[in-house]
Amino acid sequence: MSNQHEEQELTQEELSARKEEMKQFYDESIPYLESQAKYEKLLTEIDEARFKRATLNYQWAQFASKTTQEAQYNEEEDELETKKASETEDTTARKLKKS
Repeated sequence: MSNQHEEQELTQEELSARKEEMKQFYDESIPYLESQAKYEKLLTEIDEARFKRATLNYQWAQFASKTTQEAQYNEEEDELETKKASETEDTTARKLKKS
């Protein structure tokens, strides 16, 4: 047994009736499709807003991290300069005492 589709010749009236059925089906479906399109558009807007918020949060975290790292680096640099300055003073003072 084969499952081949048999094509039928439709009369002009049958063809017109089928076309009218299809048109009616599509016309009845339009309100549902419009609702679905509105729903999908709103979902897209929500996703875009979430993406923007996540991106801004990420950028803020990067900025805050960079600022914190720079502050730590500056503090370490200040400590090193203070330490070097005090060592230089100690060395100079020792040299003066030995002379």
